[in-house]
Amino acid sequence: MNYVVSAPPVVSVPVVGRAERFPVRRVYCVGRNYEEHAKEMGFTGREPPFFFLKPADAVVPVEAGKTGAIRYPTLTKNLHHEIELVAAIGTGGRNIKAADALKHIFGYAVGLDMTRRDLQGEMKKQGRPWDIGKGFDQSAPMGPITPAAQAGNIQQAEIFLQVNGQDRQRSSISKLIWNIAETIEHLSAAWELQPGDLIFTGTPEGVAAVVAGDTLAGGVAGLEPLTVKVQPA
Repeated sequence: MNYVVSAPPVVSVPVVGRAERFPVRRVYCVGRNYEEHAKEMGFTGREPPFFFLKPADAVVPVEAGKTGAIRYPTLTKNLHHEIELVAAIGTGGRNIKAADALKHIFGYAVGLDMTRRDLQGEMKKQGRPWDIGKGFDQSAPMGPITPAAQAGNIQQAEIFLQVNGQDRQRSSISKLIWNIAETIEHLSAAWELQPGDLIFTGTPEGVAAVVAGDTLAGGVAGLEPLTVKVQPA
């Protein structure tokens, strides 16, 4: 097929132990999915899950053992880190029941939902969409995907982030308000999931600002860790 402009390249993420890569179709994110983070952001209780999207080309794939790089984004003076478990969908579907949901997951990875917090906050005040705070370039760095069968007991895994060697975020996947299977059930009721979709499942408490020159090192037990350095704009 011929196009009037060059077709964009397919964004893809490395897979642990495989030469083939995982092509990214869509990036879904779950908001306020840890109780302590919800409190941190001024909310309480087990509210119904809500979702937002990032463009596929916001993903910055980082190879195993490497340090990735993201630029400090424009327009913000308050760039926040949010460490997250990422579920990679291998089998699509709609109206997937929680009891069947984990069968749709190809694997898991460690990701960062980078957030222009000041811009997000301003959009919230105005009652406007906050894509500008979440869906900017390079806002979703992530490490290699570990196939689900090799990921161990992901439901109980520790999740953490250090900035320049100091703890910022540390919790457990068991503390998700809506667990991975429940999240897929809710998400697939609103969108038909497809192979290549990524789900950023939410971040625990401890989100805070980073600046150019900072090194972010995060992980989920059983998965390849993620290290990213923030470069000047």
